[in-house]
Amino acid sequence: MMYARSEPAEREPDTSARPPLVRELLLVVGLFAIYKLGRQAASGHLEEAYRNAGHVWDFERAVHLPGEGAVQGALLHSETLVHLANTYYAIVHFPATLLFLAWLYWRRPLHYVWSRRILAVLTGAALALHLLFPLAPPRMLAAAGLVDTGQVYGPTVYGDTPATDSMANQFAAMPSLHFGWALMVAVGLIVATRSRWRWLWLLHPLVTLLVIVGTANHYWLDSIVVSALLAVALAALRLERTAPVRVLTPWPSGAGAAEPTVAPTALPMTRIPDPAVSEAYASSSGGRP
Repeated sequence: MMYARSEPAEREPDTSARPPLVRELLLVVGLFAIYKLGRQAASGHLEEAYRNAGHVWDFERAVHLPGEGAVQGALLHSETLVHLANTYYAIVHFPATLLFLAWLYWRRPLHYVWSRRILAVLTGAALALHLLFPLAPPRMLAAAGLVDTGQVYGPTVYGDTPATDSMANQFAAMPSLHFGWALMVAVGLIVATRSRWRWLWLLHPLVTLLVIVGTANHYWLDSIVVSALLAVALAALRLERTAPVRVLTPWPSGAGAAEPTVAPTALPMTRIPDPAVSEAYASSSGGRP
């Protein structure tokens, strides 16, 4: 006997849901280029960026958020730890996100499309905030009293003079896409996999949070805001679920062997004529039908 049960379809990727590779590469590169150009367009608001930094710092103290200096103080106990934090900040952000998208594209096409849309919406919202709310990072704020660990200990991804840095806009701290992308990587992998260890992916955004705060590149509030933006994006863009796979599993028979059976199908009821009634009817009608 066979019985059917539902299992998640994760052994074989749904290739029909996988978009063309060349189109996706062009799309991702194009979105990244637009984001970089947008960040550059948001530069040049130095006075406003420093003024906003003072407001953010005062707000964090007013609501009793922990000081960023507590995390940096722990890092500064070891020069090796500072180097590792600076390296993590410099080289993990983009490669980790690209590897995440590449793996989903190959193994979980439906999850790839969903994650790419979430990241695109999140990045667009972040760019809008960069334009509307330029913000100097805490390493530039004298009131914070923090060390620019990238410049002092290295390595760093920023130029020595923030106002003339042609490679990056150093006044786009709000919100933190370092943390936002890391959090989405963790969420995407947790949703796309079934391993009992998948929750360990949350270590990536946790380490990222400690790194961006400890290196004085972001405030706590930068991470809180990007988390709220991600929550809105996840609520608005739901993952499309496919129907579960019906798997036929043998059910042992009395003789110990599996016997295939076909599920009973409902058939229409057919009335069988009574011969006596048919003969009487034919006699009364003279044989006419």
